[in-house]
Amino acid sequence: MKSERERMDMIAAYNDIGSYRGAAAMCGVDHKTVKRAVLGIAARPGSTTRRHNYDVVSDIVAERVAGTTARISAKRLLPEARVAGYTGSARNFRRLVARAKRTWRASHPRGRRPGVWAPGEVLVIDWGTEAGLHIFCAVLAFSRFRFVRFATDEKAATTFEMLARCFEALGAVPKVVLADRMGCLRAGIVANIVVPTPAYVRFAVHYGFRPDFCQGYDPESKGIVEHLVGYAKLDLVVPQDLSAGDLAAANESAATWCDEVNSLRHTETCAVPAERLEAERPLLGPLPTLRPSFARAVARKVDKLSCVRFGSARYSVPTKLIGREVELQVIGAEVRVVHFGEVVASHDLVGPGEASVKDEHYGGPRRRGGPRPRTAAEKAICNLGEVGEAFIKGAAAAGVAKLGSELEELAGLEAAHGRDALVGALARAIEFSRFRAGDVRSILAAGAGAPRPAKAGQALVIDLPKVPTRPISDYATDRGEAS
Repeated sequence: MKSERERMDMIAAYNDIGSYRGAAAMCGVDHKTVKRAVLGIAARPGSTTRRHNYDVVSDIVAERVAGTTARISAKRLLPEARVAGYTGSARNFRRLVARAKRTWRASHPRGRRPGVWAPGEVLVIDWGTEAGLHIFCAVLAFSRFRFVRFATDEKAATTFEMLARCFEALGAVPKVVLADRMGCLRAGIVANIVVPTPAYVRFAVHYGFRPDFCQGYDPESKGIVEHLVGYAKLDLVVPQDLSAGDLAAANESAATWCDEVNSLRHTETCAVPAERLEAERPLLGPLPTLRPSFARAVARKVDKLSCVRFGSARYSVPTKLIGREVELQVIGAEVRVVHFGEVVASHDLVGPGEASVKDEHYGGPRRRGGPRPRTAAEKAICNLGEVGEAFIKGAAAAGVAKLGSELEELAGLEAAHGRDALVGALARAIEFSRFRAGDVRSILAAGAGAPRPAKAGQALVIDLPKVPTRPISDYATDRGEAS
């Protein structure tokens, strides 16, 4: 009989594949043996288990195959097997290694999910090099609209220029720009997360897209543009013998080539990219009126009012930046405050002597002096939450002279009726401007019987079916008689 472990392996292989012969090929046994193991049929009396000369090293081979993700060769494993006691032929040992690799790969399938691109979502970009030319390639993922241009370098300013031209060719801006981990766009990597440069962040904010980067050591995540780079090299640069000597002519050829390939039917989408772009363009963002200018930022120190001054005007920033150095960028009629590459505040440009203050920079809107309870009754009402504070403020505004004694009486109602009932009664009293303890007691006594006035709703308009009508003369009794 096979060991219990081998029997369980055969049962597991059969459950995964669904056929005796397929499971037998994985486990290296006869399909009848797999059938007996699955059906629980014991071997015939007197039968013996067939042994192999490589059984002594089967576990070692399986362990080494799993440790190398099924990439180790039988030639490299054979000396170790000899030392472990294997005395068979090299050919038989290769069969063992091949079967171990098949078994491991069957339980560790290597697959990837296909890319599912939403309209107006992702633009993938990358650089390539051929014949001294630096090739900038971009693909709008959903429509497969392709953009190719040439440059003499791959610096950040050149990349921004190429992106600006690509957006102008699209006539809109996508939501996300997915790039390789380019050194010109990367400020650093923290926990395998790419930190973009401040200049790239300013460029992205100006155009209104979110910069994103591919995963490390994962070329499949940007295969859509890698294919375009190779396609441009083989179909554009090499056949036309383009060179860096005449960059203008090369870019003219690239524009003509893009118009040609974008007007042909794409093999993956079975649609014309140029036509698909027209349907996708309403979902893209609008182009800014001007290209961004990367002038030197103005440094300012945040004062004690959590503001910075520019042009004799004040602009608020988050209070956590008090005493810190920040950068001010003026783009059109907008003032942006940047701290370590992050836009922490954005304001519309105001005139001299004015101030632009946002409540979220100070933790919310300005709070006026609220109730400060001292007595036990005051604390009991204020502990009811916003309803208790609103009742005290409303009663004070209504001129309740003996508010202190009224609160003492109200505090005693909580023990009798419960917190929730008292809060509901106070809310109803505030709604109808009844700020006496007797009014609240009456509301509690009425309970659910208190009327709940509500605003009038909309008129109910129903289209009734039309029915045939008859004139009143049809109901006359003397219709057949002469008048």
